[in-house]
Amino acid sequence: MRTHRWAATALTCLTLSGIAAAPALAADQPPVDYAFLRAAHQGHLTEMAAGEHARKNATAACVKNVGAALVRDHTKLDAAARALADKLGVDLPAAPTPEQQKLIAAVLAAAGADSYDANWLKAMAAAHTKTLGMIDHQLANGKDAEVKAAAKAARPVVAHHLSMVSGGTCHEPAAAVPKTVHAGNGGQVALADEGVPAFVAVPAMAIGGVLVAGGAFWAANRIRRNDLR
Repeated sequence: MRTHRWAATALTCLTLSGIAAAPALAADQPPVDYAFLRAAHQGHLTEMAAGEHARKNATAACVKNVGAALVRDHTKLDAAARALADKLGVDLPAAPTPEQQKLIAAVLAAAGADSYDANWLKAMAAAHTKTLGMIDHQLANGKDAEVKAAAKAARPVVAHHLSMVSGGTCHEPAAAVPKTVHAGNGGQVALADEGVPAFVAVPAMAIGGVLVAGGAFWAANRIRRNDLR
């Protein structure tokens, strides 16, 4: 009887010690850095879907070209974010946020309207302004050196995107995105052949970026189907 009581007491102590230790382990994780990677991934999914839609449905050639640039650049940026998240063990969301899904749905619904181009430019300006704010917050408050390096490398790309859509006026993409600072070794960001930061990784990462883009377009199409019901 005493043996059973001792075992029960020991089990209770182990359980309580485990509960007490959980917050300490969670506190060791950098929430700002992990939140940034998750938010960046959702932003990339959104921009890829919106960019692909503009590439196919915009009236002005400039807007089509900007849409294509967003798909190209955010596919590479997302491959970088996914590689770093995988390295750090960060789980990424499978879809954009509800707010971003509404943005994609609004873009899809406006196809064929005379105001499509202007509304698309306005939506992309707002989205990239928020992204720049998120990047600056990470640079000011982040703790993980690799995540901060990724944010620093992505910033000029996002700023360039904003310059192409700011004020609701379309500006043709530059021949090359502004160069970024090399972030170092160990999975850090490097300059890609088109001036867009991407992680030095095996070719499978490029395939992963394409799959991510496909997933974003699938999510956008599913939203459109739901809207039509």
